[in-house]
Amino acid sequence: MPADDVERWLATARPCATLALSDDDTGPVVGRFGGELLLPADTRDPGHPFVASVDLAALPAAATDLPLPPDGQLLFFALLETRENTSMGTVIHVPADAAVTPRDRCAWGPANIAEDDRVFASYPEGPLRARTDVSLPHHQFVVPLGEEEAVYLPGHPRCSELVEIWEDTKDLIAPSAQMQIGGYADEEIVEFDPVDIAASLAAQAVDAGHWDGPVSADVADWVLLADWYAGRDVEKREGATVHWVIQREDRAARRFERVFTTVYWNP
Repeated sequence: MPADDVERWLATARPCATLALSDDDTGPVVGRFGGELLLPADTRDPGHPFVASVDLAALPAAATDLPLPPDGQLLFFALLETRENTSMGTVIHVPADAAVTPRDRCAWGPANIAEDDRVFASYPEGPLRARTDVSLPHHQFVVPLGEEEAVYLPGHPRCSELVEIWEDTKDLIAPSAQMQIGGYADEEIVEFDPVDIAASLAAQAVDAGHWDGPVSADVADWVLLADWYAGRDVEKREGATVHWVIQREDRAARRFERVFTTVYWNP
């Protein structure tokens, strides 16, 4: 590869933390799938099923390029359904010094929806161990702000071939796991950046009155907080991926309630 292309892709690469459900000692335990749901008394019951908790103080140093809080817990919630104009999950940051009490994990109401109840019952349980990895974009196209035509990412005419090479070698270099914190979003079949798609869906949700703005139309103002490759673990959701995305301004202000959540699933 020409040297300028190498530099281009090195500049594009981002660090990420991949979290694997494992009982062995390959990496520090930084959280867990499922388990007891602990929330401050003044926090409302989340409207989506509990997925996982991540101990921010336990994440390896420089595991991501996200300016996350140095401690406390990030709690991830998601309902594995695809619905228009609606965020399908949320994230709650519980500070390390917060007083917490146990909360009913089923308070979001799966008993009223038999199918959701069966899916939720198969959400994974167990410790999550972390590994620091490199992340490259898996999508091939972007639509520049104010334009209608898609272009190759990152402006390279042979991007699709480079993406194929990365896909062929990724498992040898940075194999994926059940969850990923930071980095680039990925899903089973991807041509466009899932973060770009999520930003567009967030804008539609605001227009429909299902989510509060403001929402930036520029995908550069958004970033992936986490992916969950749910199709590996959950029955009847093979191939499903959850993307938790947030605007950079909200992340800097630690407004994690402003996370917008999308679910990719091709049944």
